[in-house]
Amino acid sequence: METSTIARINDTTIQVLSENGQKLVPVKPICEALGVAYEPQFTKLKDDEFLSSVVTLSITTGADGKQYEMVCIPLKYVFGWLFTINPKNVKEEAREAVAKYRAKCYDVLYDYFSKKSDFLEEKQLMVNKKIDELKQLRYDFRNAEKKMREAQNELTIAREYTYEEWLIKQSQTRIDFEKAEGNETYFKNNRL
Repeated sequence: METSTIARINDTTIQVLSENGQKLVPVKPICEALGVAYEPQFTKLKDDEFLSSVVTLSITTGADGKQYEMVCIPLKYVFGWLFTINPKNVKEEAREAVAKYRAKCYDVLYDYFSKKSDFLEEKQLMVNKKIDELKQLRYDFRNAEKKMREAQNELTIAREYTYEEWLIKQSQTRIDFEKAEGNETYFKNNRL
């Protein structure tokens, strides 16, 4: 079992024990550092439906250098347990730190849950915007395809246009112009 120091609070060393790939933290030194009674905290851990399932007993070295069997909880659950400690119940010199810690926990929880909601809302707006853009592009593309087909047909007609057709059109234009002379209504309705 490896032991490492993770914090020093009010002259009390808080250690992490690495045992079977799990990091465990003894509960009693934290209680001593905060000035809260160990027994009520141990009872609270035992009574908690979830935390009681993760509490273990491990051999660790006490502040006096002797080996003791101590109640430990996994490091990842220490922060949640600390959040349950009321600042009114800790010694005076730790009260402000515990109150700040709890306020920070509230902020972190709010940020986690509200920011996810903000993200989902922002994401949905972005998705809706992109759907609208895609619809517009599809509409524009279909219209562009239609215009391209029309332009292609006009190009084909222009390429197949013969000299004879041009001569016929020229003579037709002259005939239409002769009919239009003196007939303003005809000229207005049949302009080229």
